[in-house]
Amino acid sequence: MITGLDHVVVLVGDIAAGEAAYQTLFARQPSWRNSGDGAERVLFTLDNMTLELMAPSGEGAPADRIRTVLAAQGEGLASLCFRTGDIAKMHRRLDRLTLKPEPVSEVESHDLISGATLSWKRTRAATDATRGVRLFFLERSKERPLSVRTAPASITAMDHVVVSTGDPERAAALYGARLGLDMALDRSHPDWGRLMFFRCGDLVVEVTHRPRKPGDKPTDTAQDRLRGICWRVADIDATRARLAADGVDVSEVRTGRKPGTRVMTVRSGTCGVPTLLVQPSAGRE
Repeated sequence: MITGLDHVVVLVGDIAAGEAAYQTLFARQPSWRNSGDGAERVLFTLDNMTLELMAPSGEGAPADRIRTVLAAQGEGLASLCFRTGDIAKMHRRLDRLTLKPEPVSEVESHDLISGATLSWKRTRAATDATRGVRLFFLERSKERPLSVRTAPASITAMDHVVVSTGDPERAAALYGARLGLDMALDRSHPDWGRLMFFRCGDLVVEVTHRPRKPGDKPTDTAQDRLRGICWRVADIDATRARLAADGVDVSEVRTGRKPGTRVMTVRSGTCGVPTLLVQPSAGRE
């Protein structure tokens, strides 16, 4: 019923600064700009999903809610939105699974760049039923325009988004049994804990559980959190050189955990989102 990850939302305090940061990271132009309902939004659409930057704008309850979240948590990942081909059917399933979905609403967005309009239908599961992670679901028939590349060695697509959990069994039940994502990997290691991969279209929702060590503070096992994003690149050495030349703080390239992959960490210019870049193995489509 879920066909893919439509987009992720990153909250920022300054929409212009966030746009500049991700234009540098992606080497792509924004594909959509929109303002309304207490927020300014800038979207970057890659080959398999969209990243939406959102900042508070003006006065009123919607803007105040965003400011409250920013004051409490700072900039960073705020929500995931899954795509479905039948929102009414998705809503019934969420209701049966006691995820307490909101009524389906129709949304329209006007692009400040081109003047184009997109519309979709969406619902949202109750956050207390999704272990603290804000999950939306939408149906739309028209694709967003792709973000135009502005330089070589651009980001091509999302590889995976990371959810950190204190209760891996309940998290596995949520993303696997209840939402219906395909569990492609379930692996445990005494050093780095448990790692689960759930396929979602052309990317993965990665759920991680880190074992507690002596001296660690107790964690809330009922609350998961969005932890970070890994983006795909075609040539990681060229991407590293481009980002370093643009003043972005990046690590050295290293061998990834998955055989045949090479990865690096982006330490700045991500608006509070822990960020990894990966060059997939040569055999990957």
